[in-house]
Amino acid sequence: MIRKLVAPLAAVASLVFCASASSASDRPVHVYLAGDSTMSIKEAKDYPETGWGVPFAYFFNESIVVDNRAKNGRSTRTFIEEGRWKGIMEGIQPGDYVIIQFGHNDQSEHKKDRYTPPADYKANLTRFITDVKSAKASPILMTPVTRRYFNEQGVIEPTHNGYDDLARQVAEQSGVFFVDMETVTRTYFTEMGDDLSKLRFMHIAPDLHPNYPIGVTDDTHFNHLGAREVAQLVLAELKKQGHPLAQQLREPDPKHLR
Repeated sequence: MIRKLVAPLAAVASLVFCASASSASDRPVHVYLAGDSTMSIKEAKDYPETGWGVPFAYFFNESIVVDNRAKNGRSTRTFIEEGRWKGIMEGIQPGDYVIIQFGHNDQSEHKKDRYTPPADYKANLTRFITDVKSAKASPILMTPVTRRYFNEQGVIEPTHNGYDDLARQVAEQSGVFFVDMETVTRTYFTEMGDDLSKLRFMHIAPDLHPNYPIGVTDDTHFNHLGAREVAQLVLAELKKQGHPLAQQLREPDPKHLR
Protein backbone atom coordinates (compact mmCIF):
# COMPACT_ATOMS: atom_id res chain seq x y z
CA MET A 1 0.00 0.00 0.00
CA ILE A 2 1.27 3.45 -0.92
CA ARG A 3 0.91 5.97 1.84
CA LYS A 4 0.78 9.68 1.10
CA LEU A 5 2.52 11.98 3.53
CA VAL A 6 0.72 15.31 3.54
CA ALA A 7 2.29 18.13 5.51
CA PRO A 8 -0.04 20.48 7.35
CA LEU A 9 -0.80 23.65 5.41
CA ALA A 10 0.96 25.87 7.95
CA ALA A 11 4.11 23.78 7.69
CA VAL A 12 4.10 23.96 3.89
CA ALA A 13 3.67 27.74 4.04
CA SER A 14 6.55 27.96 6.49
CA LEU A 15 8.82 25.94 4.19
CA VAL A 16 7.95 28.12 1.20
CA PHE A 17 8.62 31.28 3.19
CA CYS A 18 11.97 29.98 4.45
CA ALA A 19 13.06 28.93 0.97
CA SER A 20 12.04 32.32 -0.39
CA ALA A 21 13.84 34.21 2.37
CA SER A 22 16.96 32.10 1.91
CA SER A 23 16.89 32.75 -1.83
CA ALA A 24 16.53 36.50 -1.28
CA SER A 25 19.37 36.59 1.26
CA ASP A 26 21.65 34.72 -1.15
CA ARG A 27 21.08 37.26 -3.91
CA PRO A 28 24.13 39.48 -4.43
CA VAL A 29 23.73 43.23 -4.14
CA HIS A 30 23.06 44.65 -7.61
CA VAL A 31 24.61 47.84 -8.92
CA TYR A 32 22.51 49.03 -11.85
CA LEU A 33 24.08 51.40 -14.36
CA ALA A 34 21.68 53.84 -16.01
CA GLY A 35 23.24 56.02 -18.67
CA ASP A 36 24.38 56.47 -22.25
CA SER A 37 27.11 55.30 -24.63
CA THR A 38 29.96 56.57 -22.46
CA MET A 39 28.95 53.91 -19.91
CA SER A 40 27.36 51.13 -21.98
CA ILE A 41 28.31 47.66 -23.20
CA LYS A 42 29.13 47.74 -26.91
CA GLU A 43 28.39 45.44 -29.81
CA ALA A 44 31.33 43.77 -31.56
CA LYS A 45 30.91 46.08 -34.56
CA ASP A 46 31.76 49.08 -32.36
CA TYR A 47 34.98 47.82 -30.76
CA PRO A 48 37.39 49.10 -29.57
CA GLU A 49 34.83 51.67 -28.37
CA THR A 50 34.15 50.81 -24.73
CA GLY A 51 31.89 52.27 -22.05
CA TRP A 52 33.48 52.77 -18.65
CA GLY A 53 30.82 50.54 -17.09
CA VAL A 54 32.41 47.50 -18.75
CA PRO A 55 35.73 47.43 -16.82
CA PHE A 56 33.96 48.80 -13.74
CA ALA A 57 31.99 45.55 -13.49
CA TYR A 58 35.18 43.58 -12.74
CA PHE A 59 36.27 45.58 -9.70
CA PHE A 60 34.04 43.84 -7.15
CA ASN A 61 33.88 40.57 -5.23
CA GLU A 62 31.13 37.95 -5.49
CA SER A 63 28.80 39.89 -3.20
CA ILE A 64 28.27 42.51 -5.96
CA VAL A 65 26.72 42.14 -9.42
CA VAL A 66 27.05 45.09 -11.81
CA ASP A 67 24.03 45.15 -14.15
CA ASN A 68 24.85 47.58 -16.96
CA ARG A 69 21.59 48.90 -18.46
CA ALA A 70 23.20 51.95 -20.12
CA LYS A 71 22.50 52.28 -23.85
CA ASN A 72 24.01 54.22 -26.73
CA GLY A 73 22.21 57.41 -27.68
CA ARG A 74 19.86 57.51 -24.70
CA SER A 75 18.83 60.57 -22.76
CA THR A 76 16.86 60.59 -19.53
CA ARG A 77 13.71 61.06 -21.63
CA THR A 78 14.27 58.17 -24.03
CA PHE A 79 15.53 55.93 -21.22
CA ILE A 80 12.12 56.37 -19.61
CA GLU A 81 10.08 56.23 -22.83
CA GLU A 82 11.66 52.96 -23.94
CA GLY A 83 10.91 51.27 -20.62
CA ARG A 84 14.55 50.96 -19.63
CA TRP A 85 14.04 52.74 -16.31
CA LYS A 86 10.97 50.63 -15.63
CA GLY A 87 13.09 47.52 -16.20
CA ILE A 88 15.53 48.61 -13.50
CA MET A 89 12.75 49.37 -11.06
CA GLU A 90 11.14 45.97 -11.67
CA GLY A 91 14.35 44.19 -10.71
CA ILE A 92 15.68 46.40 -7.95
CA GLN A 93 15.66 45.20 -4.34
CA PRO A 94 16.39 46.88 -1.01
CA GLY A 95 20.11 47.40 -0.54
CA ASP A 96 20.88 47.70 -4.24
CA TYR A 97 22.51 50.71 -5.90
CA VAL A 98 21.81 52.65 -9.10
CA ILE A 99 24.48 54.79 -10.72
CA ILE A 100 22.80 57.49 -12.83
CA GLN A 101 24.80 59.36 -15.46
CA PHE A 102 23.11 61.22 -18.33
CA GLY A 103 23.57 64.50 -20.15
CA HIS A 104 25.41 63.89 -23.42
CA ASN A 105 22.21 63.20 -25.33
CA ASP A 106 19.81 65.25 -23.23
CA GLN A 107 21.65 68.43 -24.25
CA SER A 108 21.75 67.60 -28.00
CA GLU A 109 19.12 70.12 -29.05
CA HIS A 110 19.70 69.41 -32.76
CA LYS A 111 18.84 65.72 -32.24
CA LYS A 112 15.10 65.82 -31.67
CA ASP A 113 14.89 62.06 -31.11
CA ARG A 114 16.76 62.40 -27.81
CA TYR A 115 16.81 66.04 -26.73
CA THR A 116 15.43 66.77 -23.26
CA PRO A 117 14.70 70.36 -22.20
CA PRO A 118 16.61 71.50 -19.10
CA ALA A 119 13.58 71.49 -16.78
CA ASP A 120 12.62 67.98 -17.91
CA TYR A 121 16.20 66.76 -17.47
CA LYS A 122 16.21 67.95 -13.86
CA ALA A 123 12.76 66.46 -13.26
CA ASN A 124 13.85 63.10 -14.70
CA LEU A 125 16.98 62.95 -12.55
CA THR A 126 14.90 63.83 -9.50
CA ARG A 127 12.40 61.11 -10.40
CA PHE A 128 15.21 58.54 -10.73
CA ILE A 129 16.54 59.44 -7.29
CA THR A 130 13.08 59.36 -5.69
CA ASP A 131 12.21 56.02 -7.29
CA VAL A 132 15.42 54.37 -6.11
CA LYS A 133 15.02 55.66 -2.57
CA SER A 134 11.39 54.49 -2.54
CA ALA A 135 12.65 50.99 -3.35
CA LYS A 136 14.94 51.21 -0.28
CA ALA A 137 17.95 51.21 -2.57
CA SER A 138 20.69 53.84 -2.94
CA PRO A 139 21.14 56.19 -5.90
CA ILE A 140 24.51 57.58 -7.00
CA LEU A 141 24.23 60.60 -9.26
CA MET A 142 27.06 61.61 -11.60
CA THR A 143 27.64 64.44 -14.00
CA PRO A 144 28.34 63.32 -17.59
CA VAL A 145 31.97 62.54 -18.35
CA THR A 146 33.92 65.09 -20.35
CA ARG A 147 34.37 65.30 -24.08
CA ARG A 148 37.89 65.95 -25.34
CA TYR A 149 38.06 69.43 -26.86
CA PHE A 150 41.17 71.45 -26.03
CA ASN A 151 41.23 75.23 -26.39
CA GLU A 152 44.26 77.30 -27.46
CA GLN A 153 45.47 77.40 -23.86
CA GLY A 154 45.66 73.59 -23.74
CA VAL A 155 42.63 73.23 -21.47
CA ILE A 156 39.62 71.02 -22.23
CA GLU A 157 36.49 73.14 -22.55
CA PRO A 158 33.15 72.17 -20.94
CA THR A 159 30.78 71.01 -23.70
CA HIS A 160 27.56 69.99 -21.98
CA ASN A 161 25.77 73.34 -22.36
CA GLY A 162 25.09 73.62 -18.65
CA TYR A 163 23.54 70.16 -18.23
CA ASP A 164 26.41 69.22 -15.94
CA ASP A 165 25.43 72.19 -13.76
CA LEU A 166 21.82 70.99 -13.76
CA ALA A 167 22.97 67.61 -12.42
CA ARG A 168 24.96 69.42 -9.73
CA GLN A 169 21.84 71.37 -8.78
CA VAL A 170 19.80 68.18 -8.48
CA ALA A 171 22.51 66.63 -6.31
CA GLU A 172 22.52 69.62 -3.97
CA GLN A 173 18.73 69.84 -3.78
CA SER A 174 18.20 66.11 -3.20
CA GLY A 175 21.17 65.37 -0.97
CA VAL A 176 21.98 62.30 -3.07
CA PHE A 177 25.42 60.69 -3.10
CA PHE A 178 27.15 62.60 -5.88
CA VAL A 179 30.28 62.20 -8.03
CA ASP A 180 31.24 65.10 -10.29
CA MET A 181 32.75 63.03 -13.09
CA GLU A 182 32.65 65.94 -15.56
CA THR A 183 35.15 67.84 -13.43
CA VAL A 184 37.18 64.74 -12.55
CA THR A 185 37.60 63.55 -16.14
CA ARG A 186 38.11 67.03 -17.62
CA THR A 187 40.90 67.70 -15.11
CA TYR A 188 42.41 64.26 -15.69
CA PHE A 189 42.59 64.50 -19.48
CA THR A 190 43.63 68.16 -19.45
CA GLU A 191 46.61 67.36 -17.23
CA MET A 192 47.49 64.48 -19.56
CA GLY A 193 47.61 66.81 -22.55
CA ASP A 194 46.50 66.56 -26.15
CA ASP A 195 48.70 63.75 -27.43
CA LEU A 196 48.37 61.34 -24.51
CA SER A 197 44.65 61.93 -24.00
CA LYS A 198 44.04 61.19 -27.69
CA LEU A 199 45.23 57.64 -27.03
CA ARG A 200 42.27 57.15 -24.66
CA PHE A 201 39.56 58.13 -27.14
CA MET A 202 38.39 56.71 -30.45
CA HIS A 203 41.14 57.94 -32.76
CA ILE A 204 42.02 55.33 -35.39
CA ALA A 205 43.80 55.99 -38.67
CA PRO A 206 42.41 54.51 -41.93
CA ASP A 207 43.11 50.87 -42.82
CA LEU A 208 44.08 49.86 -39.28
CA HIS A 209 40.87 48.36 -37.87
CA PRO A 210 38.20 46.36 -39.73
CA ASN A 211 35.39 48.19 -37.93
CA TYR A 212 36.68 51.57 -39.13
CA PRO A 213 38.17 51.13 -42.62
CA ILE A 214 38.21 54.89 -43.28
CA GLY A 215 39.36 55.65 -39.73
CA VAL A 216 37.57 57.53 -36.97
CA THR A 217 38.16 60.69 -34.96
CA ASP A 218 35.82 60.69 -31.98
CA ASP A 219 36.45 62.86 -28.91
CA THR A 220 33.38 61.65 -27.02
CA HIS A 221 33.78 57.88 -26.78
CA PHE A 222 36.53 55.94 -25.03
CA ASN A 223 38.57 53.03 -26.29
CA HIS A 224 39.56 50.14 -23.97
CA LEU A 225 42.32 52.14 -22.28
CA GLY A 226 40.22 55.25 -21.76
CA ALA A 227 37.27 53.28 -20.40
CA ARG A 228 39.44 51.46 -17.91
CA GLU A 229 41.03 54.66 -16.66
CA VAL A 230 37.65 56.40 -16.30
CA ALA A 231 36.31 53.38 -14.39
CA GLN A 232 39.34 53.65 -12.11
CA LEU A 233 38.57 57.34 -11.59
CA VAL A 234 35.00 56.42 -10.59
CA LEU A 235 36.32 53.91 -8.08
CA ALA A 236 38.84 56.43 -6.73
CA GLU A 237 35.99 58.89 -6.11
CA LEU A 238 33.92 56.23 -4.34
CA LYS A 239 36.91 55.47 -2.11
CA LYS A 240 37.58 59.16 -1.45
CA GLN A 241 34.00 59.72 -0.30
CA GLY A 242 33.87 56.52 1.74
CA HIS A 243 31.11 54.85 -0.25
CA PRO A 244 30.22 51.29 0.93
CA LEU A 245 30.87 49.86 -2.55
CA ALA A 246 34.54 50.68 -2.11
CA GLN A 247 34.62 48.07 0.67
CA GLN A 248 33.43 45.26 -1.62
CA LEU A 249 36.38 45.00 -3.99
CA ARG A 250 37.77 41.71 -5.21
CA GLU A 251 40.82 40.31 -3.45
CA PRO A 252 43.99 40.64 -5.55
CA ASP A 253 45.86 37.57 -6.72
CA PRO A 254 48.78 37.15 -4.29
CA LYS A 255 51.27 37.10 -7.18
CA HIS A 256 50.18 40.66 -8.03
CA LEU A 257 51.36 41.79 -4.59
CA ARG A 258 54.94 40.66 -5.09
